Amino acid sequence: MTSLQPYLAEICQTTTGLLTSSTCAPCLYHIRRLATSIPRSASTIATTKSHISTSSTTSPNQRRSIHQSHPPRSPQRQHTHLHRINPLQASSPLNSRTYTTSPSSSPPPPEPTITPIFEPVTCTFQYLVADPLTLVADPLTLVAAIIDPVLDYSLTDNSITTTSADALLSLIQSKSYKIAWILETHAHADHLSASSYLQKRLTEIQGEEHKPPIGIGKRIGTVQSLFSKRYGVPEEEVKEVFGYLFDDDEVFRIGNLEAKAIHLPGHTPDHLGYKIGDNVFCGDSLFNADIGTARCDFPGGSAHDLYHSGRKLLQSLPDEAQIWTGHDYPPEDRKEPVPCLTVKEHRERNKHLRDGITEEEFVKARQERDRNLAAPRLLHQSLQVNIRAGKLPGENESGLRLLHLPVKIKTDKKW
Repeated sequence: MTSLQPYLAEICQTTTGLLTSSTCAPCLYHIRRLATSIPRSASTIATTKSHISTSSTTSPNQRRSIHQSHPPRSPQRQHTHLHRINPLQASSPLNSRTYTTSPSSSPPPPEPTITPIFEPVTCTFQYLVADPLTLVADPLTLVAAIIDPVLDYSLTDNSITTTSADALLSLIQSKSYKIAWILETHAHADHLSASSYLQKRLTEIQGEEHKPPIGIGKRIGTVQSLFSKRYGVPEEEVKEVFGYLFDDDEVFRIGNLEAKAIHLPGHTPDHLGYKIGDNVFCGDSLFNADIGTARCDFPGGSAHDLYHSGRKLLQSLPDEAQIWTGHDYPPEDRKEPVPCLTVKEHRERNKHLRDGITEEEFVKARQERDRNLAAPRLLHQSLQVNIRAGKLPGENESGLRLLHLPVKIKTDKKW
């Protein structure tokens, strides 16, 4: 297969029905200190692996359609006492281990508490990113964001379940997090997004006034326009489904944490990364050093753009900054998925983007690799759901929710 672009263009009106079904709580403790006496803290990272029981063009009004009562951009009010959360302990169905990074020698801006959750069927890393020092109305509640959550899809019977998303909700509640944002790095083509499902559930838990917006880059409109036409998705099912569209380099807040949306084109044209403290959540841009980078053969993808996006990160960030990947596919000599590497590790060891590799060398290697890659298993299901921000298609007259699948006819015979 030379490219996914002609493959994606071969859309016909063949449809398949979707069956939907909905389908641990570790102990937490808080250490209370006076604000003036808390020492500089290391960034605490809880690494969590989840196990599933079943195997652009948009209007300014749309971009600013964030819920008015939600205050993610405003600094939280000051409190006399600050509370820390203990790292997550092992609990079924989420088994966890904890580790810490070295404290910075410079005065602290606040560093996030980061919980990576690996979804093994699609090899996707989901993230919880929390401000460990921000208090909201409940003195034991901390402000957090979700990045790239996964909705489970079975190809065997075309069924959707919420096992991974429900496990994520249990983790959020066990850690006393109030979710301020649900962030998507791009319109994924290899897994379905759980953003809309989580938004609904979190609104029920947190209240309508704390409904977390679903944020994505401002170029999503171009992607929605392209694929809604190819798959026959009604315009009303993609219109203003995202709650907030980020400008390039736009700064926003997760509690007291400063975050920035960074445009990282290459894998897809709408792709964003999120810089939070000394961490960048790069989605499907950089993978681990022994894998290299993500594919660039989707419509609007560009190996040249991905080279510049990757080198921009590696040349602009300090050596100790952490880059958190969107997927990991461990090779035979590495058994466990790894969520992040430092900038220094990428510059020294990334097989595609380490220092010394030229743009010409990268583009040649990336394009040769892409020519031999099969299409993602959930390509068509993912794109049709994800341009809807994770919402499912509406029911037809028979009560079925349908997705369009392309048929490739490999004969010149007519019938």
